[in-house]
Amino acid sequence: MKSLLIKDTTVSERAQIVREALGCDTDCEGVDLSDMYDDYIYGLKELADINMEFSQKHAGEIVAGELTKPKSGCALK
Repeated sequence: MKSLLIKDTTVSERAQIVREALGCDTDCEGVDLSDMYDDYIYGLKELADINMEFSQKHAGEIVAGELTKPKSGCALK
């Protein structure tokens, strides 16, 4: 697998990496994911940094499927 680092890719390669990873230009819960990765595409931030920042900012906010926060106890029971 080729390196995904900014120093090892061109702008067009990074844009293609993002398109392939997202499956298309995607809007998810009000977050435009293609815009989210502009800093990577234009060589300002590495993918890992963008993903880490997103995870830290949104930890616990996004719920998969029908799973919701319980009023008490565990939602997985």
